Amino acid sequence: MTRRVLVVDDDFMVLRIHERFVAQTPGFDVVARARTGAEALAEAERTQPDVVLLDVHLPDTSGLEVLRALRDLAPRAVVVMVTAERDAEAVRAALRGGAQQYLVKPFAYDDLAARLAAVAGALDSLGEGETDQGAIDRAFGAAPTAPAPVAPAPPKGLSVESLALVRSALPADGDLSASEVAEEVGLSRVSARRYLEHLVTVGEADVRLRYGAGRPERRYSASP
Repeated sequence: MTRRVLVVDDDFMVLRIHERFVAQTPGFDVVARARTGAEALAEAERTQPDVVLLDVHLPDTSGLEVLRALRDLAPRAVVVMVTAERDAEAVRAALRGGAQQYLVKPFAYDDLAARLAAVAGALDSLGEGETDQGAIDRAFGAAPTAPAPVAPAPPKGLSVESLALVRSALPADGDLSASEVAEEVGLSRVSARRYLEHLVTVGEADVRLRYGAGRPERRYSASP
């Protein structure tokens, strides 16, 4: 079963990263995206998603207000707050509003995948018709696995968001040049090359040389 996801974030680059993360997760598919609260509510009503990844800080309203409105507009949606907001009162408000998960940015792909797996496990445990207490406990108590260790900050001049975007563009099978990665993620070739070389340095990417006419071409792939 493929679960349909609405991704909401005011930052275009972050929105693309979260879309890529969802696309990498088996059983989930992005069906809509939004950068404002108004867009989020309109898309939620139109698409009736199974899961909403929702930022707190939106240009026209608070994501917490959107969360409350989703109860009526998309009652079946499971909401995962995905935000840089760490204030305890905001977390409490998210709990009161019905959010099932709360993930602080920036985060690694494995962190989001764990939350999505927890959501899928909770929903799958209930099945159809009447259920039992064990299944109910699993649905309400399903917790994500321990988050991946927080990666160290990238070197000066490299942003966490762009690094995540470049990382997500690297194929596990096959390889890409810096120019191809740049076109894929919307960076300049020089910038993409800097991010790629950093990933090689920290062991998250592999590089090989392709020989032909002229200078050898550096080709990058995700480390196994």
